[in-house]
Amino acid sequence: MKIRTAEPANGWDALQNPPDFSLVLGGPLFQLLRKAHLSDDALTMVRQRITVISLLAWLPLLLLSALEGQLYGGSVAVPFLLDIEVHVRFLVVLPLLIVAELVVHRRMRPLLQQFLERNLIPENAIGQFKAAVTSAFRLRNSVLAEVLLIVLVYGLGILVIWRHFVALDTATWYAIPSADGSKLSLAGTWYGYVSLPIFQFLLCRWYFRLFIWGRFLWRVSRIELSLIPTHPDNLGGLSFISGQIHAFTVLAVAHGALLAGTLANRIFFMGIGLPQFKIEIAIVVIFTMCIFLGPLLFFAPQLSQAKRKGSREYGVLAERYVRAFDTKWLRGGVPADETLLGSGDLQSLADLGNSFAVVRGMNIVPVKKEDVLRLAGATLAPIVPLTLTIMSLEDLMKTLFGVLF
Repeated sequence: MKIRTAEPANGWDALQNPPDFSLVLGGPLFQLLRKAHLSDDALTMVRQRITVISLLAWLPLLLLSALEGQLYGGSVAVPFLLDIEVHVRFLVVLPLLIVAELVVHRRMRPLLQQFLERNLIPENAIGQFKAAVTSAFRLRNSVLAEVLLIVLVYGLGILVIWRHFVALDTATWYAIPSADGSKLSLAGTWYGYVSLPIFQFLLCRWYFRLFIWGRFLWRVSRIELSLIPTHPDNLGGLSFISGQIHAFTVLAVAHGALLAGTLANRIFFMGIGLPQFKIEIAIVVIFTMCIFLGPLLFFAPQLSQAKRKGSREYGVLAERYVRAFDTKWLRGGVPADETLLGSGDLQSLADLGNSFAVVRGMNIVPVKKEDVLRLAGATLAPIVPLTLTIMSLEDLMKTLFGVLF
């Protein structure tokens, strides 16, 4: 199947054939990977991309550390093979960031078609909807955006954040602290100026994509959508929007793994207990909730308005029907040849009551409890093994079985 990657044209075949929506099929890096035969228009060849990119970031560190005698022992407190953080970052998190591209792409492809098939976009707002799509695609394909990300990675991510806030304050395979500042080893030079920038660029690129996603949802939420209060999904027909949350589960796991690697180094090499990081863990969980669930809240005002309007209109309809029912069956208005048994009036009354109950049960926030739990669980899952540093495996299993059973 041919995947459409270009920006949508002004006409989408009478709105019957909208383009696939993708946050990832665009930008200079995507085009570079295609030319290098590490990707295609369908984002397959995932194993090739993982192998090449991960080894480019990790393998030279292994070889240079071995060359400098800091692979396992040596005079440093943290040799390369014992640096859990670096292995998790390049052999776990980096592949997850690449896998997430395919997952998000496949999950979101039919998004535009869903809006149109469900008749959520009024005819007078089609142009506004197309403009939102075109703007998202243009931003996704921006060369300037990725150049600025590279500048951000080197100017802020490496020279400021990593050097002053993330790097361990002890002798490691990549740097030796001194009075004049940390002195990078050969492996540390590759780590600081090649490996980390690759990782940080891919991570920041995902944040940029999430910004595009949130901006697109915000622009669509400004359209007066044709929501149906009695829709059985309890979201006026917008349930497919909340379903997109599952596409970001892999990214949530990546964030949890990144935090777990950082905490592991501080636990094993700095003697800090896991309970002392509960604030950091809570911050990461809240952060993932905000970036993945936050954009869906843009639809809350429209859902709330649709629920109020539906409650009012169906309330008037229900009042008219039950008054007529009361007059006919309880006030002597029923014809002599009509019997109550088998009458369709009773079924219609029940159906009306069900419709009114659906309207009253309509959610005004397109986020379900299970969505929150799913993302929180995905974020926390990589951190769970670190609990073995404060309790034995036997005690951990007893606790888990006690909670579950």
